[in-house]
Amino acid sequence: MGRRDHQTGRTPGSGPAYPAAARAGREPASRRPVPTQTPVPVPAAPAETGVPGRWRYARHLDRLAATAATAGPAGRAGEAEAVAAVLRDPDPVMAESAVVTHLDRRAAGLRPGTEFPDWARVLHPVLAGHAFPARRLREWTLLKAVAAGAPWSPAELAAASDWCQHTAASSLDAPEALVLLAASARTRRVRNTAAQRLRRRAA
Repeated sequence: MGRRDHQTGRTPGSGPAYPAAARAGREPASRRPVPTQTPVPVPAAPAETGVPGRWRYARHLDRLAATAATAGPAGRAGEAEAVAAVLRDPDPVMAESAVVTHLDRRAAGLRPGTEFPDWARVLHPVLAGHAFPARRLREWTLLKAVAAGAPWSPAELAAASDWCQHTAASSLDAPEALVLLAASARTRRVRNTAAQRLRRRAA
């Protein structure tokens, strides 16, 4: 290592000089002209790539909330575009987390039988290919169907995520759903919550 460093004039530890220089039959590196290197263009990064993820997360939520504040069908279309823009963030985990937080905030305030279905239809295509937010929207659709007294699938609720089952057990007032969760929810916490709510209904 010391001999090569002396021949090339490079500082020890700074990495290989010319990988082919040590091959047999080649002229020593110190006697060959150093080729001129043409800089390789680097694609421009997104404008906010250098901003820490936690800051981008907060910015995304602020922008989504501001867009969602616009009422009517035009507002829903703008909200869908804003969600799509967030999902293009270079950090997919952070982006999907921000979208799911936004979905939770929005869905909780929308009426089951009227506002929510129209909103969900607009958002559904935007979430295609993004498993986490797409599943959250499906589970909100299930919860809203139970709340509205619309047809729903017991098998779907039994296979739902812990989040969905916990939300159903703690917020829905649907005896059929509570009986199912009290008997077969995935976690003891959800089973107990559903059983307690059934007892309060019967009291």
